[in-house]
Amino acid sequence: MIELDGIDVSYGNIQVIWDLDFQVTEDDGVVSIVGPNGAGKSTLLRVMSGLHPVDDGTVHVWGEDASTLSPSDIVRRGFVHVSEERNLFGDMTVRENLEMGAYTKRDDLEATMQEVFELFPILEERADQRAESMSGGQQQMLAIGRGLMAQPKILALDEPSEGLAPQITDRVFEKIEEISEDITVLLVEQHVNRALAMAERAYLLENGRVVREDTGQGLLESDHVKEAYL
Repeated sequence: MIELDGIDVSYGNIQVIWDLDFQVTEDDGVVSIVGPNGAGKSTLLRVMSGLHPVDDGTVHVWGEDASTLSPSDIVRRGFVHVSEERNLFGDMTVRENLEMGAYTKRDDLEATMQEVFELFPILEERADQRAESMSGGQQQMLAIGRGLMAQPKILALDEPSEGLAPQITDRVFEKIEEISEDITVLLVEQHVNRALAMAERAYLLENGRVVREDTGQGLLESDHVKEAYL
């Protein structure tokens, strides 16, 4: 579904990704990307979303050259990116935020919203509450729910546990596992053990390069990951 071949990526004169290969297939449930801060994980998601160009190499989305597609085109093809910042519309209600997520899938809006409410019952309870007045955990659930409103084939989540209490983090990871039963989840996450434990396939990024690709369990058991990240 997604294939990156030999990409280089820069911010101005500073190169942050080097000759990187990456893929997401239809058989993947969860694909986790782990590594230290500054390794290029979030940039990688921005490249796949069409939000940041590559200097060299190719990005294909369902076989199409992503350089010819706008970010909204990529969403319509099934790749939805929930950023670390969440980017909710704070002065709008939960329901209104979810409606905004369905801008490419208006015909199925009510049915899809009900599915999101079943996954996150708190969102139905708070449907008329403004997003900015919700707790961090509730906002994260709303951000994920809004992403699901576009009926993605791949849901890319950037640091979904950022700033959350441990108990709320557990609930978010439970929901991610539930989502991955029907939708491929591309997960960038600092909780390395949790991200790898649920991943069929995983990539370890360091200094803008893939230093290892393996199953999630394979990376969990590697001496390098144990010593550096666990």
